[in-house]
Amino acid sequence: MKPPLVPLATLLGRELRNVKVEKPFVKFGQAALAKKGEDYFLIKSDCERVPGNPETSFSVFAIFDGHNGISAAIFAKENLLGNVLSAIPQGINREEWLQALPRALVAGFVKTDIEFQQKGETSGTTVTFVVIDGWTVTVASVGDSRCILDTQGGVVSLLTVDHRLEENAEERERVTASGGEVGRLNVFGGNEVGPLRCWPGGLCLSRSIGDTDVGEFIVPIPHVKQVKLSNSGGRLIIASDGIWDALSSDMAAKSCRGLPAELAAKLVVKEALRSRGLKDDTTCLVVDIIPSDQPVLPSTPMKKQNALSSFLFGKRSQTSTNKTTNKLSAVGVVEELFEEGSAMLAERLGKDFPMNTNSGLFKCAVCQVDQPPAEGLTVNSGPFFSPASKPWEGPFLCTNCRKKKDAMEGKSANMLCFPLPDECHNCV
Repeated sequence: MKPPLVPLATLLGRELRNVKVEKPFVKFGQAALAKKGEDYFLIKSDCERVPGNPETSFSVFAIFDGHNGISAAIFAKENLLGNVLSAIPQGINREEWLQALPRALVAGFVKTDIEFQQKGETSGTTVTFVVIDGWTVTVASVGDSRCILDTQGGVVSLLTVDHRLEENAEERERVTASGGEVGRLNVFGGNEVGPLRCWPGGLCLSRSIGDTDVGEFIVPIPHVKQVKLSNSGGRLIIASDGIWDALSSDMAAKSCRGLPAELAAKLVVKEALRSRGLKDDTTCLVVDIIPSDQPVLPSTPMKKQNALSSFLFGKRSQTSTNKTTNKLSAVGVVEELFEEGSAMLAERLGKDFPMNTNSGLFKCAVCQVDQPPAEGLTVNSGPFFSPASKPWEGPFLCTNCRKKKDAMEGKSANMLCFPLPDECHNCV
């Protein structure tokens, strides 16, 4: 007797279920030259979403370019990863984890900033923070350190946005609308020199962690971009502005193509030094995401970037709201999963908020502390909001995190009154 026929769809389904999706290899290299000694970096290639389960592994790479001292850079290096992970719900699968990661990055950056400012120190730091899980790359950044992606098509794409006031008109408008002033340094005779800065403080950046003495309009809310590579892999170059002030993204990528990551990082630093000299701390991480059947990332000739790919891979608007667009790049090797750059905390945290049904406590969306609803406000409530008079919308914020949110938006701390009695208007 002939065996019964099995539908083709059933056979294909069985085949797909039996095929184990291989994770790529992640190989990396690091190089640096110090001028002021304020650059720090983080490499953790052995993280696990589920502790003790190597199948849930992911990697983290970050650069912290400090200014006005090293304390903010060191603090962010030691605390940021833990703060991000604490904002991700427990017991979720990989896809849910990746979807929760962008919001957790925002919460983690803001929490780290609040904790550091409570120390009373005045230094600050840029942060470029990269999470690699399989073929998915998620990048969060404040400041002017940068992460680029060099794919097998030879197209170099920027995964970060520079928060330099000189180059970012939208950030200049946000800073002035929040109460800051933007201008150049005045020297004797009234002449203006140097790059645009925000005052008070004279910082050239509009986003950072720390910088307590500058003003709350310098926000720690990161630009976040998440992409998925094809199984041909790609190379990330993560570096402080000591590299990018000397080399363009294309120059940095081209200078090290075809070389292993460790040597590539050294050559990028060497090329920056040759081009500009050692005028600033110069730190570079090169991370290769390689198919498991290839020992090294193969080199391919640089393709001319056409107008369409330039549009897709060009520098994004600071207030981009391309949330979960699943857009394919022109060269077919990168799928864009998420991008958001708004500096408004309410927009970045969404509208859902976790509640402990057993205790009736709400969890602060930023600091993750459980508190009774009466002791805080939601992210979307106004300064005179009363829970008894209006339904809640958006995630819960404790009192301290709500004050931080209002300060970043240029609202006076005096506008916060609890529990909002009838005579509340007298306190403003």
